[in-house]
Amino acid sequence: MPAAQTVLEAAPLHIKPGQATAFEAAFAQAQAIIASMPGYLGHELQRCLEQEHHYLLLVRWRRLQDHTEGFRGSPQYQQWKALLHHFYDPFPTVLHYQRVLGEGL
Repeated sequence: MPAAQTVLEAAPLHIKPGQATAFEAAFAQAQAIIASMPGYLGHELQRCLEQEHHYLLLVRWRRLQDHTEGFRGSPQYQQWKALLHHFYDPFPTVLHYQRVLGEGL
């Protein structure tokens, strides 16, 4: 499937100050959960250089529904939430994108 037809989930994550190390350790566990989901194609967790408690989670999905219905509606999502959601302040706004132009990253 061409990359232009896949979906990129972008989640800017603001972690409670002083929790970055614990968050990264929890994410190291949680990434196996999301990687096991149907329609998952890959992910990256990026740490901001200017603000240490800001991260950007990028997840590539085959279809929007693989994330919004498949992952979020799964029992595994409850495990994901238990591992990660208590680190967020405020809770992230997640948006989904499709490539319009460019070579891809």
